[in-house]
Amino acid sequence: MMGTVRVNSAARAERTWRPGRPVPLPTIVGTLRRGPGDPAFRHDRGSVWRALRTPDGPAAAHLVEHPALGEVVAVAWGPGRAWTLDHVPTMLGAGDLTADEFAQVHAARHPFIARALGLHPHYRVQRSGAVFEALLGAALEQKVTGQEARTGWRRLLQRFGDPAPGPAAALGLMVPPDPHVVRRIPSWEWLRLPVDQARSRVAVTAARVAASLERTLDLPGPEADRRLRTLPGIGVWTAAEVRQRAHGDPDAASFGDYHVPALIGCTLVGQPVDDDGMAELLEPYRGHRFRVQRLAELCGSRMPRRGPRMAPRRHLPGRVG
Repeated sequence: MMGTVRVNSAARAERTWRPGRPVPLPTIVGTLRRGPGDPAFRHDRGSVWRALRTPDGPAAAHLVEHPALGEVVAVAWGPGRAWTLDHVPTMLGAGDLTADEFAQVHAARHPFIARALGLHPHYRVQRSGAVFEALLGAALEQKVTGQEARTGWRRLLQRFGDPAPGPAAALGLMVPPDPHVVRRIPSWEWLRLPVDQARSRVAVTAARVAASLERTLDLPGPEADRRLRTLPGIGVWTAAEVRQRAHGDPDAASFGDYHVPALIGCTLVGQPVDDDGMAELLEPYRGHRFRVQRLAELCGSRMPRRGPRMAPRRHLPGRVG
């Protein structure tokens, strides 16, 4: 688990992390990617680029996995480079201390679990440590199609984010906007993204209490969930989406999602279920309910489509489609 950090005068820092296990980067950090056009995320073969905003300022990171050597080499640029490299292990699942326990206890519970663990034995729940960033993305995904959510996120970063430090800028990567910037985005600019008033209100509310949001990282899962849900517009689904990404909570399943209950049902019992059915199916895995969800997303059954997809709304100024 030891690594080395080197900093040079070109505002570049490098770390080699040796976790003693393979680290499948896309499998672990893929939950941070908000669609294939996410300006803050880029995946190449065996490597991941990320643009992020840290407590010390913007940063860009290039992570390269070397399975044969059992290590990940991380290079970071920008004022937040030291923070980024310090958090590389937890970003890649080092804080997920119950994965082996889950495999030992639950592998024989269901054939799918055994198969999924066989296909992804080194999957770990990552922890980004960036609560506001996770909540900003989740707010834009509330009660809209994936196309609308991805478009809103992409345009938000392109319009109000900052170019990523170092060579990531040449790749078009953008750092998500600072909370102070989000608080000052006019209502008409949100509509042009297009993000409706209900979602922009959640984003602006979160920006106003961004410092308090980051303090939930030190709380147990249920208490972090309760604190997040005290904010107007944040319910069960949004809080879970934040805890999955920022807190690294292996139990934060996406109740209230449009697709996830059907996915869980088709994967575990061969037919779609609703939220209540999903709760019943996941109860034996309490403590690991998001882990089961993520394994289903990686290699579970897919519900056959029997009708048109949810249509994006077309009444906003920057509408999709």
